[in-house]
Amino acid sequence: MAIFSKEDIGSYHRYKADESYLVGRGKKPIDAYLDIEGIIEIAKTHDVDAIHPGYGFLSENAEFARRCEEEGIIFVGPKVEHLVTFGDKAKARAAAVNAGIPVIPGSGGVVKNAEEVRAFADTHGYPIIIKAVLGGGGRGMRIVRSEQSLEEAFARATSEAKKTFRKRRCLC
Repeated sequence: MAIFSKEDIGSYHRYKADESYLVGRGKKPIDAYLDIEGIIEIAKTHDVDAIHPGYGFLSENAEFARRCEEEGIIFVGPKVEHLVTFGDKAKARAAAVNAGIPVIPGSGGVVKNAEEVRAFADTHGYPIIIKAVLGGGGRGMRIVRSEQSLEEAFARATSEAKKTFRKRRCLC
């Protein structure tokens, strides 16, 4: 079975499935596909025992995986604890370092201000990337090619991190 937003009523995936159901009634398309409780409700109503979250949207969302687990639905994807670790880039980097995996130079954790980013760049050179600690898909990420663009890049990365992921935390 498949789910679809109102805007995707004619989408190919809907017709390839044996059954399909509207999710997020009255919501914008992205919000519909991020409607964790709506998806869980559809799954429970139709005796779904496993959910493959697709790609993007909720595929890396620990809260969604946790809700599936709570409802006795198999989440076809990483375990909740892995999603929690790898959804936070600072935790993911620390896990890689602890496992002895080689990593490129990085701040080693959250940078509090542009001065910390500048100190990192002074040591390692340009270009560098400022990246939101949470999320993915390039959101909250800025390439800094010179010291002249550092302040603005840091402000934009932290602002987008706050807007998108509700936390202003970045690393480089």
